[in-house]
Amino acid sequence: MKSQGFSLIPFPSACPLPAVKITGTVSRQEGLLYLEYDLLGPVDAIAIPSPAAMPLRRDSLWNETCFELFFSPEKTDQYWEFNFSPSGHWNVFSFEAYRQRMQEEQAFASLPFSVHLRPGALNLSVELDLEKIIPRDQALKAGICAVVRYSEGDCTYWALTHPGTQPDFHRKDGFIIEC
Repeated sequence: MKSQGFSLIPFPSACPLPAVKITGTVSRQEGLLYLEYDLLGPVDAIAIPSPAAMPLRRDSLWNETCFELFFSPEKTDQYWEFNFSPSGHWNVFSFEAYRQRMQEEQAFASLPFSVHLRPGALNLSVELDLEKIIPRDQALKAGICAVVRYSEGDCTYWALTHPGTQPDFHRKDGFIIEC
């Protein structure tokens, strides 16, 4: 299993915001994808959703601090979006093409992941069974992203790259990690 490190960059913002850094690792072994995010810096300046007593599938998680993964099999228009809230809530969507025919991916009835918060750091790690939706040997391109909402209400959008003039995690030219 080869692990790839990554570092997310914020979409340019006119607002001066607390200095945070988002790094992590991604790896794939057979049908499993392992993903870990580390948000480092003044986490007390970030609006982090409180842990849920019972994590559930929820919509619109990207309206608050949320970690995201997009991936697509090579040479297809189809792709998936995974949302992981620090609260434990989650969702998975499938798309037939760029922002087309979005629907909740029913292959996942739950999406357990772990979140650890300590002074100066928030860590989120997840293990995904991709064989529920794609063949084990299917090559993938991934986009790894995050939305960070600050306590003052400002939001920043983080990704491996920002290929457009607006933040848009759905653009496949932003899916730059091969796994």
